[in-house]
Amino acid sequence: MAGSNGKNGKQKTVRDMILSLGLISLAAGVIYLFLPHDDSAPDLKRVDYRVELLTARRAASYPVVAPQGLSADWKATSVRFSGANFDAWHLGFHDSEGEYVAVEQSAQKPSVFIDEATQRARETKVTQRIGDATWTRYEGGQYDALVLRDKGSTTVVTGTASFDRLTKMAQALRTT
Repeated sequence: MAGSNGKNGKQKTVRDMILSLGLISLAAGVIYLFLPHDDSAPDLKRVDYRVELLTARRAASYPVVAPQGLSADWKATSVRFSGANFDAWHLGFHDSEGEYVAVEQSAQKPSVFIDEATQRARETKVTQRIGDATWTRYEGGQYDALVLRDKGSTTVVTGTASFDRLTKMAQALRTT
């Protein structure tokens, strides 16, 4: 008789463990259903770059550019100026399609600066006239770019956006 009580006790313990596991799983499932889930990309904070732009325009050895007249769906998300780093100017945006577009300027040696700013994109033979300037297209694995070499500085409009969107940004650039 002692043997049958031991077997019954073990079966009861296993059954209790399975029931407990089931209840825990059910509770976890209910909690999961009621917790909010947001798999979308985080909303990027819009930055005001006016102060940095004024600083860069006063300090840089070249005319610093920034866009004017872009629609509100272009969201400025990053800005930097470093006078100690070849007067490097950076202004990053996200467009309405969720693509990234950056304006980069520097007095650094063009070949080095372009390679860094475009994430090693390669120069193509395609050029396009934007305003009074001729920009060269660069194509790369991560970023494409439009590049303008000027006296004393290089301007790069680069990012994950299409060439149409890069062109739109380049068209909006002004020095005042």
